[in-house]
Amino acid sequence: MSDTTCHMSISLDGFVAGAEQSRDDPLGKRGHELHGWHIGDPRATEADATANEWLMRPRGAYVMGRNMFGPVRGEWDEPWDGWWGAEPPYHAPVFVLTHHAHEPIAMAGGTTFHFVTEGFDTAYARALEAADGQGVDIAGGASTVRQALNAGVIDELTLDIAPVLLGSGERLFDGVGTFGFEPVEVLHSPLTTHVRYRRRGE
Repeated sequence: MSDTTCHMSISLDGFVAGAEQSRDDPLGKRGHELHGWHIGDPRATEADATANEWLMRPRGAYVMGRNMFGPVRGEWDEPWDGWWGAEPPYHAPVFVLTHHAHEPIAMAGGTTFHFVTEGFDTAYARALEAADGQGVDIAGGASTVRQALNAGVIDELTLDIAPVLLGSGERLFDGVGTFGFEPVEVLHSPLTTHVRYRRRGE
């Protein structure tokens, strides 16, 4: 599938990460509560397993923000190659938005992190080229997804809506002009309501 996709877990009050993200708390305070449906909660159901298949389907390339890549801020003054260990789950080129240049980092399993200082449009164009028709995924975090939504490049958006109120953190839709999507599939579990949207008219 050559579509551009995005798949995000979100709280009832619109946050995709909690406050005070850090090396010890990469999802922010209580942010892990959004992700129980796919990280081992025993209450997960077949609906959650199906949504996890949506999340993990192979894509030709990915775009993510630097905050999602890691906790290092400013200049690259310490070594860091992502949260995911020696073999990240992407198995494809990943284009990381940053204000500070960095040489590409090649990892096991086919993932290479490329660092893009020219902004979202350039990162997305490079991802499209690298994907070679196999589809691009906007991996996060909130700022990168907002840029993609405002650029109108996302064809399919999946939201995993957890029955949680975080109260603060990283909001997904602040500053997004219009939504422009309609639901095409909804799955429910005690942990999350999974809603898959397509761009209207497609």
